[in-house]
Amino acid sequence: MNLIFRNGSINDLEKLKKLSLKSWGQFQSQLTPENWERLYESLSNENTYIELLKNSTCFVCKSSNDEIIGMVFLVPKGNPTEIYEETWCYIRFLTVDPHYGGNGIGRKLTQLCIDMALQNNETEMALHTSEMMDAARFIYESIGFKIFREIDSRLGKRYWLYKLDLLSLKRPSLS
Repeated sequence: MNLIFRNGSINDLEKLKKLSLKSWGQFQSQLTPENWERLYESLSNENTYIELLKNSTCFVCKSSNDEIIGMVFLVPKGNPTEIYEETWCYIRFLTVDPHYGGNGIGRKLTQLCIDMALQNNETEMALHTSEMMDAARFIYESIGFKIFREIDSRLGKRYWLYKLDLLSLKRPSLS
């Protein structure tokens, strides 16, 4: 399989939206109709992606037929939310087309974020994920992310905040 990883841009907006709806649609049966509607509205809203594209670095994975089959956003420190502290960078919306799961796309997108964060001298990286995301949690934990704390439930599901100490990943200089 010929996969191409590159930076995403505003020109990818419709493809990012399409990927999100396809990927997150697999969880519809695990949510109440009300919670699915809330998630669907967020995923369908162009402003969700426009804001992320303005305030973060987007990485995408394209298949050989030019379809975006994976995406992630790395938000730099200085963008606190009710979940994330100001000194943390964080990963948002790691999404992989379910038909391409198991091909290392999620792991590669996560590693691209880690590499960019290290390049930008970030010290701590965070993300949040839910009980629905077994495959994602496995990837994050295998890379070294640790549960920092459980956060308020969202969409009727349990969620955890994970952190990765980026300073522990920096290799000592040989000079």
